Amino acid sequence: MQKEYPTFDFDQVDFVTSDTHFSHARISELAGRPFESVEQMDSELIRRWNEAVGPDDVVLHLGDVALGPIAESMPLTAQLNGRKFLVPGNHDRVSPATQSPSAIERFTPLYEQAGWTVLPEVIEGARRGVRLLASHYPYSGDTQEQDRHASHRPIDHGTPLLHGHTHDRWNGPVGNQFHVGIDAFAYAPIPFWVIDAWLDDLRREDDEIVAIVRERIAMEDETPLAEVAERFGVELPPLDTPDLDDRRGSAR
Repeated sequence: MQKEYPTFDFDQVDFVTSDTHFSHARISELAGRPFESVEQMDSELIRRWNEAVGPDDVVLHLGDVALGPIAESMPLTAQLNGRKFLVPGNHDRVSPATQSPSAIERFTPLYEQAGWTVLPEVIEGARRGVRLLASHYPYSGDTQEQDRHASHRPIDHGTPLLHGHTHDRWNGPVGNQFHVGIDAFAYAPIPFWVIDAWLDDLRREDDEIVAIVRERIAMEDETPLAEVAERFGVELPPLDTPDLDDRRGSAR
């Protein structure tokens, strides 16, 4: 049985991003960013964000928005265009993975004053009818050898997941995970049509798997349909249903 997470309307989102790390003095060294100073980085990240995002756009940020003295770094983010939603990452002062409830209560107004709506650690919803999850953390993967904050990560049941955290500079989508961090996308938010294209690709892959499974059933393969579907991570409709849209990732 799949775990249910707090719901979110992904259809409203225009851009997605993560791991800006505003005012983090060592992030250029740690993540290989091409900035000579933290001041240069902050200025350039704000410029690139505002060149892409309009005042009325909706942006979903998947965590680690700002570090350093938070009373100074968080107000910087008030300069960012758009209506901003934040799924907390481990470096955010509103993260249940790293902060006490009293600390979260104390720091939340600072985020809200900078224009952020703070969301739960994992959210689920639909994008154009396709079930989707978003979290700071991937199903698996980390910047260190072992996956940290395991109890705060979503559980992989095959649902497409948007995430940050890894600071991977080379990969966006890998399997059913899509890393949206700025280190992989020219230090700017990603237009959500990029995610739409990825979801379309996953749907086409599901169609191919559905065809293979049904061909095996038609050939009287003894393997039960449900077992084969589960092995592929695909949720199939009944065999007498012509519409194949209700498959893995479909909204319920």
